[in-house]
Amino acid sequence: MRRLFSTFAHGAPGIGLLLMRLVCGTAVIANAYLAMRAGLPGRAELMQAASVSCGVLVIVGLWTPVTGSLVAIKAVWNAFSACHPWGWIMLATLGAALALIGPGTWSLDSRLFGWKRLDI
Repeated sequence: MRRLFSTFAHGAPGIGLLLMRLVCGTAVIANAYLAMRAGLPGRAELMQAASVSCGVLVIVGLWTPVTGSLVAIKAVWNAFSACHPWGWIMLATLGAALALIGPGTWSLDSRLFGWKRLDI
């Protein structure tokens, strides 16, 4: 994980990344919930459950490069298969940006994999 992020963004950039994570994760969870309410077959319902778990992981900021990439891939897939792709394009952009930039200071990635200070 340290190879991906040398430091985690503090201050205003960290707050901006937190807001990006909240918007992206909430949109993924809402879309998956609406799709599950529509009554999908078994495999599609399993895919929506995986989307909900990716949305939760994005919100809390755990494994952000992986979950951001998965969100971006799913959103691109839905953009090509939907009638109105603009919302999916925005979600794919947010997922890719989070995967590339990182989660920020207020995330579980920062707490688990960030630099630690040891006082001896």
